[in-house]
Amino acid sequence: MRLLRAALAVALLTGLATAPAFGNTHHSTTASSHSTHKVHKGKAKAKAGRQRGQLTIDSARATEIQLALIREHYLTGEATGKWDDTTKAAMVKYQADQGWQTKLTPDSRALKKLGLGPDYSHAINAKPSSAPAPAASNAIPPVQAAGFAEAAGVSR
Repeated sequence: MRLLRAALAVALLTGLATAPAFGNTHHSTTASSHSTHKVHKGKAKAKAGRQRGQLTIDSARATEIQLALIREHYLTGEATGKWDDTTKAAMVKYQADQGWQTKLTPDSRALKKLGLGPDYSHAINAKPSSAPAPAASNAIPPVQAAGFAEAAGVSR
């Protein structure tokens, strides 16, 4: 039994002594790791040149925006469906008049205010509100209306 324990102890110590010899011997410092990763630099350059987001405005969407700008008197003439300099200038003026940024056109707030926001009527969870509709103003009993008027200091 002692012989078995001694053999296991020797095997364990031998394994621990030789483990660093089979491990990773490459030691890099922070400075050297930056200069050796050429693959990452190449990928960064490729990503930097790639444009993100919507690059052009669809003709049908441009027509919708132009019609809304014509309706609001920011654009004159006919809707052409082309996102040209005249349309862009009208959108910049509209956004500036609302107090919004003018570097990015069209702004989502501007589209919503023009009535061109997202349409959720066909969404899966689009359903009528479960809240009851408010009562008509003439449905208030006269006694209650008089109480409201009296409390507000208004004579009827």
